[in-house]
Amino acid sequence: MKLTVHVDGGSRGNPGPAAAAAVASNADGEIVGERGEMIGEATNNVAEYRAVLLGTALALELGATEIEMINDSELIAYQLSGKYKVKHVDMKPLYAEVLAALGQFDSWSISCVRREQNEHADLLVNQTLDAGAL
Repeated sequence: MKLTVHVDGGSRGNPGPAAAAAVASNADGEIVGERGEMIGEATNNVAEYRAVLLGTALALELGATEIEMINDSELIAYQLSGKYKVKHVDMKPLYAEVLAALGQFDSWSISCVRREQNEHADLLVNQTLDAGAL
């Protein structure tokens, strides 16, 4: 089964309080699961990678064997697809963890869209950040 998973990560401050969100939908575009979580203090890039991890975990729990990951971070999408190298030494372990998680699927892809095309995941990450600030 293939799922499309929109993910987003955000940090209020860089670094600052951070959260990750994932929204999974089936081939008909029906949302079949969503999740948001606070991840502590982190940079935006760490939050974006953690969102990919959250999305892969959600997809696996829902029984996906294939995943189409969609985010709004060109850097993360291009690093994971091999177009950009991961140069920051602190990011390399997280990058490796994400690749291992994605490797659990029969096939996977990641693409970057504009923020307004990732609206549900963006809204969920901001709701999670707002709830964590209370």
